[in-house]
Amino acid sequence: MQMQAPLQPSLHAAVYDRWFHAADVDHDGRVTGKDAVSFFEKSGLSRETLAQVWDLANTHRLGYLDRLCFHKAMDLIAIAQAGTPLSKDTYQTLVDQKAIDIPRMAGFDAEGMPLSEDSLKQEKAEKRAASEKHNSTAAFMSPSAIKSSGIHKGPVKKPVSAKTCTSVIDGLKQIYFSKVRPLEDAFKFGHFFSPLLNESDFEAKPSVLMLGQYSSGKTTFIKYLLGRDYPGCHIGPEPTTDRFVVVYHGLEERRTPGNTMCVQPDKPYQALHHLGGGFLSRFEGSQCPSRLLEEITIVDTPGVLSGEKQRLERNYNFVDVVKWFASRCDLIFMLFDPNKLDISDEFKQVIQAMRGHDDKVRIVLNKADTVDQQELMRVYGALMWSLGKVFKTPEVCRVYTGSFNSNAPIRTDRNPNGKSLFEAEERELLESLYAIPERSCDRKVNEFIKRVRAAKIHIIIMGHLRSKMPAMFGKEKAQKKIMASLTDHFVQIMKEHHLPPGDFPDPGMFQEILSPWDLSEFPKLEKSMLKQLDNVLTVDIPNLMKLFENPYHA
Repeated sequence: MQMQAPLQPSLHAAVYDRWFHAADVDHDGRVTGKDAVSFFEKSGLSRETLAQVWDLANTHRLGYLDRLCFHKAMDLIAIAQAGTPLSKDTYQTLVDQKAIDIPRMAGFDAEGMPLSEDSLKQEKAEKRAASEKHNSTAAFMSPSAIKSSGIHKGPVKKPVSAKTCTSVIDGLKQIYFSKVRPLEDAFKFGHFFSPLLNESDFEAKPSVLMLGQYSSGKTTFIKYLLGRDYPGCHIGPEPTTDRFVVVYHGLEERRTPGNTMCVQPDKPYQALHHLGGGFLSRFEGSQCPSRLLEEITIVDTPGVLSGEKQRLERNYNFVDVVKWFASRCDLIFMLFDPNKLDISDEFKQVIQAMRGHDDKVRIVLNKADTVDQQELMRVYGALMWSLGKVFKTPEVCRVYTGSFNSNAPIRTDRNPNGKSLFEAEERELLESLYAIPERSCDRKVNEFIKRVRAAKIHIIIMGHLRSKMPAMFGKEKAQKKIMASLTDHFVQIMKEHHLPPGDFPDPGMFQEILSPWDLSEFPKLEKSMLKQLDNVLTVDIPNLMKLFENPYHA
């Protein structure tokens, strides 16, 4: 199964580009909701149909249409004008058949050129006469009429300004840097949760993290997805990938050292410098041209080791690195080899580090064609048993069973009846992978909300502990007492603020990070700080989402 074709300039690109510049009133390369409504109404289609057009064209849910998405919208309008029901499959079929005409738009002739003044006046007069009767009834039920009539009452909260914010991602950046990051910085949140965010973190492409023990097929799986080797990849039965490799799109094949990757402002890896030179020497970027990499970035990882000696000889904390990537990726594939299902202590720590990211995890039982049908059933059961003891959630992870190797077809000598199952699993896995770009913006909003909630909990904890410190003398003794009873303080905070236990950090880990800090140096907690974060969650983000929702649903 191949990835669906990328958005390409339409057959009528020259015409659509002229229209795009006409619709893009502020000339920022983005047609936002208001501009789209103004231009799309020239088609004469109903609001319900144009709402469908927006939903299908706004592929990445960013709240605006770029050039190629605008091309798609114009094609969809042409399809609707021809009387064909709109759907993703219908659009793709007609594009493949090259059977889409230029849509009819008021003010433009059949070739897409602006009409002369006389022709334009005549067209406007005809349109006005035809719509007078419709307007007399439709205006009564319009949203603006309902609002002005007093039916729609209640306080209206001030939305994020559309003048300075032209996409959901822009809005998140404004909220974070003006309201959230100053508090994170003051209470050292980056040391306890994850490093402070930069602009590149918001702009980054969606990413996929590959995890698994050595020789479970991670690099081969990436080769299978890309349809090619990436620069610097090594495949073999022994542990071959000895570093973290970010595989991303580029026209030239190139390998970039980790220290260089961390100082490039256009890449979201600047925060990795805090993991030290030991890690950066085992980190690199690999650039190559690939259709899939135009949409997502893939992170290959060293195989999780089974021996304690090899783990201790690593000069960086493997689990901390995995945790950093897991918090920023969109999907996590954990690969298992049916011939070695043992979960080592380090792999157990890696899985436990996925806490809070369980919704991203997908289990892949790779090389499933190397065992017969009965063995596969036993292997599957053993894998579920092992994972059930490590994952602490009652929800079941999605498990894909198959053989993902681009160099060899699925074997049928061991399990002749398994081929259809493996092919069906392959299709489902690829569908979930290819849907990542469409969900990326929603995922960033979701991760942002999780971060703000975690920051609020952290600030409440630090404010509470700070309030237990004396003003002048005995600070060291008081801090030792606080650290010894940290769990009791957590329980007290939960009761005072009515917070769920699941939102709190692990007391042992929190204590380990907190021990070098002087609690008296943290700022005192003020109600206005919590109010500011509450407003982010209850006012700013909802208003931002409303600002960039389908303009025809407003």
